[in-house]
Amino acid sequence: MSLDPRGALVLFSGGQDSTACLAWALEHHAHVETIGFDYGQRHVVELECRMPVREAIARSFPLWAGRLANDHVLDLGLLGQISDTALTSAREIEMQANGLPSTFVPGRNLLFLGFAATVAYRRNLSVLVGGMCETDYSGYPDCRDNTLKALQVALSLGMATPMTIETPLMWLDKAQTWALTDRLGGSALNELILEHTHSCYLGDRSVRHAWGYGCNACPACELRRKGYEAWCASA
Repeated sequence: MSLDPRGALVLFSGGQDSTACLAWALEHHAHVETIGFDYGQRHVVELECRMPVREAIARSFPLWAGRLANDHVLDLGLLGQISDTALTSAREIEMQANGLPSTFVPGRNLLFLGFAATVAYRRNLSVLVGGMCETDYSGYPDCRDNTLKALQVALSLGMATPMTIETPLMWLDKAQTWALTDRLGGSALNELILEHTHSCYLGDRSVRHAWGYGCNACPACELRRKGYEAWCASA
């Protein structure tokens, strides 16, 4: 398979979905960089998982290692300061009167992609890769396909240069995401995801379950667990 010569910048949090996107980008692009955001998230431990995941990928997949380049981390603490959500403060995780979960951080992905595009422009990269997904997270309006298509147009026009937003997981559920990483990197990649990535909203890494570390109670853990079990049952 010929590699896409355009440089890619992966929005990489240290979680399962962004790791799947990183693997996808490394399989398809000749040059891949990563970017993470410190926005005062309650599960800040995910940031501590980013480098171990990158290092494990480089060790386990020599071909990908040659395509994996710079990492960037931006301080977006202001977002946490102006947000009142269950991801940025010790609030209960629940559905709100507006029909959105309290884990929704308004503007988060819009800001992430805007800042990522700014870094990409400076680094001569033209593809932004993110783990946004309607199948599992249709409640988050900034994860929807129409939102991202509109943002792609706005970024390209506003920077006077083509910017492509790739979302490899947009129409996949969690079981299909496990299947995707199995196809991309086999058991080595999935074991790496189980051991090193973090998804739990509460930042709990005290217990490793069959599906990875987490509290086993928050929505992120439930989604990851059910997806892993469904993938195992179908494998």
